[in-house]
Amino acid sequence: MEHTATIEWSRGDAAFVDQKYPRAHRWRFDGGAVVAGSSSPHVVPEPQSDPAAVDPEEAFVAALASCHMLWFLSIAATRGYVVDAYADEATGTMARVAKGRLGITEVVLRPRVRFHGAAPDAATHEVMHHEAHAACFIANSVKSDVRVVPALA
Repeated sequence: MEHTATIEWSRGDAAFVDQKYPRAHRWRFDGGAVVAGSSSPHVVPEPQSDPAAVDPEEAFVAALASCHMLWFLSIAATRGYVVDAYADEATGTMARVAKGRLGITEVVLRPRVRFHGAAPDAATHEVMHHEAHAACFIANSVKSDVRVVPALA
């Protein structure tokens, strides 16, 4: 199974070698979605970065949170629970991983789940999130610590 994304960037009339070229670019996905991408303005200041665009670090956190949610919803449905709403304010922490190198060292997922009708007890809810984390393809692909701190809504 292969997944593709096309990343498109052009220099325009920027000099380039002075490091003042634009970092804004586009992510094109096979289903037709186009997402504005850029370097993080925390790494490369404006105007070279576009703060309104998605930076790779944000995308990494979002991919983990999205994968976890999709697995959780599947597990809930399989167990007979009806989920009305799911929200996650996920965060990623950038820190030094080696001399002169930075990386996302921790991601914290904070899913809040609202069930319709019967809801699992707190222990079962935790187990369901643990199962979702173990099944998530993205979580299985990264070296960063990924913590899940669920809450019932």
